[in-house]
Amino acid sequence: MSSGSGSLMWFRKGLRIHDNPALEHASKASNFLYPVFVIDPHYMKPDPTAPSPGSSKAGLNRIRFLLQSLVDLDLSLKKLGSRLLVLKGDPSEVIVRCLKEWDVKKLCFEYDTEPYYQALDVKVKGFASAAGIEVFSPVSHTLFNPAEIIQKNGGRPPLSYQSFVKLAGEPSWISSPLSMTLSSLPPVGNVANCEVSEVPTVEELGYEEAQQDEFSPFRGGESEALMRLRQSIEKKEWVANFEKPKGDPSAFLKPATTVLSPYLKFGCLSSRYFYTCLQDVQKNVKRHTLPPVSLAGQLLWREFFYTVAFGTPNFDQMRGNKICKQIPWNDDDELLAAWREARTGYPWIDAIMTQLRKWGWMHHLARHSVACFLTRGDLFVHWEKGRDVFERLLIDSDWAINNGNWLWLSCSSFFYQYNRIYSPISFGKKYDPNGDYIRQFLPVLKDMPKEYIYEPWTAPLSIQNKAKCIIGRDYPKPVVYHDSASKECKKKMAEAYALNQKLTGLVSEADLINLRRKLEEDQKPEVKNKRQRKLTG
Repeated sequence: MSSGSGSLMWFRKGLRIHDNPALEHASKASNFLYPVFVIDPHYMKPDPTAPSPGSSKAGLNRIRFLLQSLVDLDLSLKKLGSRLLVLKGDPSEVIVRCLKEWDVKKLCFEYDTEPYYQALDVKVKGFASAAGIEVFSPVSHTLFNPAEIIQKNGGRPPLSYQSFVKLAGEPSWISSPLSMTLSSLPPVGNVANCEVSEVPTVEELGYEEAQQDEFSPFRGGESEALMRLRQSIEKKEWVANFEKPKGDPSAFLKPATTVLSPYLKFGCLSSRYFYTCLQDVQKNVKRHTLPPVSLAGQLLWREFFYTVAFGTPNFDQMRGNKICKQIPWNDDDELLAAWREARTGYPWIDAIMTQLRKWGWMHHLARHSVACFLTRGDLFVHWEKGRDVFERLLIDSDWAINNGNWLWLSCSSFFYQYNRIYSPISFGKKYDPNGDYIRQFLPVLKDMPKEYIYEPWTAPLSIQNKAKCIIGRDYPKPVVYHDSASKECKKKMAEAYALNQKLTGLVSEADLINLRRKLEEDQKPEVKNKRQRKLTG
């Protein structure tokens, strides 16, 4: 055991040196500092049965991004006279074992609102308190403390962006300067019998690099995050005029956003520092956009979803979720697989899903398109199924935001105008009439004339031959026809909304089964009539 007082800094998110109150507190008045990251098999264990390389919870792109972030953090710690201690196993068990083995008087880690981490923290805090170890767990992943916002609102989360912004006001820390650098850190103490390693490679975790043909162009780490932030902030006019939902979802060589979301997700970039940088830009320009469409407004959307997610039991599911409409979604694994594997027969949708698989990222409007298509737009597949695909493959996958967006885009909560649908044909064409984005991610269609690239099934066979792409052989036929499928979806949504209203949201499983049966019965005569029209036409 080391003599003198030691601190354990438990990194989970917050993979940075700048604006890290937990790290700063851990280093104060400590003779030794143990900076720890635990490789959690729950997220990181290879799953050979998964539909694409990675674990059951995370695709290979996100795992690589995390490892790159850890390597960068380790380099930064080494410059300060320390290093990252990597351990493997169930995080709560590993941390408790370290607290037993090492002479630690302080345990510090950033507060996390996700249910998974909340459960871990209860175990670890319980042991630390019983052992007389001080626990310091500050809120620094978000601009506001979600618990405080909920308390201000009478114990309930605000359910609209406007009410959240009004309630939140200015962050409490805004008048105090953020701590951006540390001059040095206490040395690492004796690690005793704990098995400590360097940051592992993808191969050392049991993955094969060759499993994937193309990787995300976005590299993980605090250094990369701060460089990207500088590059964005330097474009003062662009920052001042940023206006979501504008922006081109088909831009891939130079994305039409900051692409800072994965760095915020892992805490390689402090959202508080990002917010202060945006405030500084706004002070120095004559005019700028305002929330909800401005860049600062995007950070507030993040806060809104974090707060609602934290204050809503079962936020990540339909059943038992008070703010979620109960809808009799289809349980169609074939349609889900076609969507996930980019073979819906709609090039705009399939190109986006290919970019997701290859890069682990796509523009927010591209996400909107494919989420709408899977759920209330065309396929009527459960939003939870789509959420699981995004959760696994996105490098910026964030529990609160991902669930919030799927609730929104499926018209299950927050947004209820289910008649407004993203067309899988005209929406992409509006931004990219030539189909360059499709040609990039679906090379099988690279020679298809632009007149047909969004609807290749309408191309005459002679043109399909010339383009070396026969629909139904080289590229699939559409799994549904948008016009009839979207009409059917709207009808189902109307029936589901009426049932939710009639039963004041208290819809049982039996009610949903009955409604599903009724919708299926209603559909049968329509299908029969269509077949008869075909036979007589």
